[in-house]
Amino acid sequence: MPKNEYSFRLFAPNNIAASLIADFTDWKDIAMEKGDDGYFHTTQNLPDGAYQYRFTIRSKSWFNEEDEWRTITDPYATNVDPETQNAILILKNGKKIVDEYVWKSDGVHLPVNSQLVIYELHVGDFSGGEEDGYTRGKYTDVIAKLNYLADLGVNAIELMPLKSNPGDFNWGYSPIHYFTPEESFGSTAELKELIDNCHGLGIRVIVDGVYNHSSTESALTQIDHDYWYRREGKNHEQNWGPEFNYEFKDEKLGINPALVFITDSIRFWIREYRIDGVRFDAAKQIDNFDALHVFVQNAREMSDMKPFFTVAEYIPPSPEITEPAGPIESCWNDSFMHSMVEYLSGETLNLEKMKDAIDPTRMGYQSVTSVTNYLANHDQNRLFRKLGEKGILDVELYTRAKLGALILMTAVGVPMIWMGEEFGEHVLMSEQSNKINWTLLENDPNKELLNYYKTLIGLRTTNAAFQSTNVEFFHEDPDAGILCFHRFDDAGNSVAVVLNLSDDDLGNYHVPNFPINGTCREWTKNTVIEITGHLLTSDFLRREGLVFTKS
Repeated sequence: MPKNEYSFRLFAPNNIAASLIADFTDWKDIAMEKGDDGYFHTTQNLPDGAYQYRFTIRSKSWFNEEDEWRTITDPYATNVDPETQNAILILKNGKKIVDEYVWKSDGVHLPVNSQLVIYELHVGDFSGGEEDGYTRGKYTDVIAKLNYLADLGVNAIELMPLKSNPGDFNWGYSPIHYFTPEESFGSTAELKELIDNCHGLGIRVIVDGVYNHSSTESALTQIDHDYWYRREGKNHEQNWGPEFNYEFKDEKLGINPALVFITDSIRFWIREYRIDGVRFDAAKQIDNFDALHVFVQNAREMSDMKPFFTVAEYIPPSPEITEPAGPIESCWNDSFMHSMVEYLSGETLNLEKMKDAIDPTRMGYQSVTSVTNYLANHDQNRLFRKLGEKGILDVELYTRAKLGALILMTAVGVPMIWMGEEFGEHVLMSEQSNKINWTLLENDPNKELLNYYKTLIGLRTTNAAFQSTNVEFFHEDPDAGILCFHRFDDAGNSVAVVLNLSDDDLGNYHVPNFPINGTCREWTKNTVIEITGHLLTSDFLRREGLVFTKS
């Protein structure tokens, strides 16, 4: 078999010595030469195949002995053996590859950002081995459920962190290897198959990225900790691992090492895995808009003509993080969640607060995608759990959940569903194995709630009025608990929403200034009514919303 030259490289500009050890050398050291560019390198003649290797290096990290030899995994490894932590190099035709997966759905049209309805899920807990609550779900289990998600109508999934991380089960917010997917979920080819199949169904894939910090097991911590990380975290109460230092610049090489490393990782995931968006975890703690701007610009450059979505976890949420003045397109909107949970839990109705939730432009956000709204996310107990803890149970629980879903799907912003929320999952939040219970769908109320979500999502993804920030609150009646608003665009697309936020049924109630005249469809009950003189007269049940479009 012919051999080809392959160059192993390790960036460690302040270190005095490094070696390569590998299965093809019987794990004997091969000294590496250091160039002026800060890279150690050695070239080996290797035939096509798979090889395992690691580096040894004289560490510059403050917590090791001076120039102590440490064995590390290649920080840029794209495959890692989980048992040994050896990097895996796969050569084909003399070139490094990740796997031999062939993409099938690159030509499929995908929804633009203003059309998104996102479904957040954790691969390990979403599906797989339902008979055993501790069996970890895999990429193939998500693939098996994609028809469910397509039938639900969502057009994007947001996957909790996928990068290789320590331990048997966790949420992935402590990455070790920034170029390697989590091995326990399946192979790199299976992850690509998942993303490819999503694209084939018109579903985009957003990945949760952890760029504030890494695991203490990351190779960078052993090479030269303070070259990539802060010696001390910014906030000891919110410190989840070594924090990347985006302020430090290597003046000799003219680079910011942490910025380069994370940018390389983002670009790699877009190129190799065809991801369609990134959630920036702990963006408030990153606290560097310049760095975030670089990440976003590089992501858009790599995605080329495809739409790419960026969203920040920024707590408390603020317009300052969002474009055009801020670096990121969208912000996770905890304010929406808290306002909705407070109201649905039975607190006194505050119409102004409800209007702020429906129309975030009142709070300074400028785009229809500036906020991502939700009733719950992975960091929160689901709505059913929160309401149940308030003693809201049985039929009332479903009534309020439906109202919350209706406001979520008609408010300005990108709606997001935390897995299982659409059929009333209520399992207690936990970072341990915590699978959603699919058997709930054997119950009629849960199936009815699921179908209610399907209806609302169907409207949300097909009516262009939701792609505009235009909102008109055309009628409000604080005494009756009625709030009405109109979503519309400049092309004439129009949706009118009537909310009875009170605990009283209202019979023969008049809604003046109704924005639609003539024949209308009401979506939640699938009925047709006639509106004349811009006056809607109808019965409105307690804690119920109705949604109208021109028939």
